[in-house]
Amino acid sequence: MHCVSDTRSRGLLKEHFRPFGKVIDVEPKVALKAAVEYLVRAQQQHADAGMGSYHLVHGWGASYPETTGYAIPSLMASAKFLEWPASEEAAIKAAEWLLTIQQPDGGWQGGRVGEGRPSIVFNTAQVMRGMLAVHAHTSDERFLEAARKAALWIESVQDPDGAWRASNFLGVARVYDTYVDAPLLLVHAITGDARLKEAAERNLRWVLEQQQVNGWFANCDNTVRHNDRPITHTIAYTIDGLLECEHLLRQTDLGVSAAKASRELLRQFLANGTLCGRYNAQWKGSESPLMTGCAQLVITWSTLFERTGEEPFRDGAIKMTEGLKTVQHASLVGPLEQRGAMPGSYPLWGRYEKFAFPNWATKYYIDALLAVERIKK
Repeated sequence: MHCVSDTRSRGLLKEHFRPFGKVIDVEPKVALKAAVEYLVRAQQQHADAGMGSYHLVHGWGASYPETTGYAIPSLMASAKFLEWPASEEAAIKAAEWLLTIQQPDGGWQGGRVGEGRPSIVFNTAQVMRGMLAVHAHTSDERFLEAARKAALWIESVQDPDGAWRASNFLGVARVYDTYVDAPLLLVHAITGDARLKEAAERNLRWVLEQQQVNGWFANCDNTVRHNDRPITHTIAYTIDGLLECEHLLRQTDLGVSAAKASRELLRQFLANGTLCGRYNAQWKGSESPLMTGCAQLVITWSTLFERTGEEPFRDGAIKMTEGLKTVQHASLVGPLEQRGAMPGSYPLWGRYEKFAFPNWATKYYIDALLAVERIKK
């Protein structure tokens, strides 16, 4: 499986990323602390309390409300695991800032601060995750009310077939909105508002109609041009959302759908030691591995191991995490700003977030480390 075009890149992947090849052994708490420190450092770069990302050429980017929102649960969980209050403080500070930029319609803007974009469904749902995590920790009703207002806006702009288009990124329907459905269901569980559950279930029915017999999802990429071969980042969003919703709704067909796609990616990873960045409808891969997608798959494989007891899921999750720790270790070489972070692609010159360390890649790496610690016991 050749995921990149040049021989040098393939050699680097084989030498440095294959979990059963050359691996740097890093103690999990050390790796986790370094990753959390990157997010905390990202928060300290601007006057607001959001998190941007570091680029080797352009430096720190503006704060990104969406990814700041879903970094909050990761910071909260890390604070508990590491017994490190600074992580919790950063999470609450971020949530307080997000309250101040919620838009009048209840949503949160797309893109980064300063771009003046309207509310976007997917981005809003990810900020809701942060609001709900801080509410669960503090019982502060402001955060629940913000999440409730956002959920009602999302429900109000849903299309009749269950998808979201006009108020979503690029104005197109995408299956990775399963990752929107879970926050809607969480607000429903607290408030009892049946409209939110119905909206989530409508979307989930639409998503299941997009899945092929071999487990691949149509309408899964976050572009229009490459929708025939989505990135592992959005594939993993879709799988993770299905697993979350299976747990919340107790609907096993959602887990079956998630497992079908997961098993194919797991099979390829265990056979080849890495994953490509994109996969077409025949599960043929292309482009360099995406670290975000790899980390997200650790989370889904860990969940599937816990639910099914199938050892290959645990084996894949542990081996992938070993590879990710090796990639993180390489961040010790270079500018202080990137220390502990996860790059967008591996190698760094891959097409996805080239030469950058997106905060969301590090967020999911944190989640992956915590997930593997859970299943190793």
